[in-house]
Amino acid sequence: MDAQCRPTIEVAEDACCPSIFHSLLDTDAAGALARGFQALADPARLRVLSMLAEAPGGEVCVCHFVEPLGKSQPTVSHHLKVLTEAGLVHGERRGKWVWYSLDRARLAELRAAIDA
Repeated sequence: MDAQCRPTIEVAEDACCPSIFHSLLDTDAAGALARGFQALADPARLRVLSMLAEAPGGEVCVCHFVEPLGKSQPTVSHHLKVLTEAGLVHGERRGKWVWYSLDRARLAELRAAIDA
């Protein structure tokens, strides 16, 4: 591409996850966004997020996901692991159970990234 035809786009260095429509993403920012969006691209994981968003007190015990999702405990654990690795949920061990809550700031970052 000719230098005169290249668009001039500045990368916002202070933004964790800049909008993909307002700035050029560097490799790390694009990777972080992709991991978040990949985690959202599953109906069971979307249902987990919905359950957490509606939960009184904002948290749900891992044992309470199995029946509503209609999935086995290992499958539920896999989905929670994916969501945790993407930074969308946090787990806190209490005795033998883990209680999960949303990372609303991370969800807001993903929302802002596609805000046109």
